[in-house]
Amino acid sequence: MALSWKTRRRLSLLILLVGMPAYIVLAITLLGMLDRPPFWAEAGLYVLIGTAWIVPFRAVFRGIGQPDPDAAPDKGDDDAR
Repeated sequence: MALSWKTRRRLSLLILLVGMPAYIVLAITLLGMLDRPPFWAEAGLYVLIGTAWIVPFRAVFRGIGQPDPDAAPDKGDDDAR
């Protein structure tokens, strides 16, 4: 089942406002439990963890910045406002 543009937009907002802070807290907590690795390894872990969260949500975020494809076309009356 494909999500509508409006649903994907709302879901992406929820993911960014609730899921992202929770993921940051979880990642820092888990990495804090490890012994301090060398700087290059720690930096690599943070880069990997920082980009890994987007993989499951890729379909949700795709096309969110574009105008709604199902919306009625604008008649061009923007100059009248």
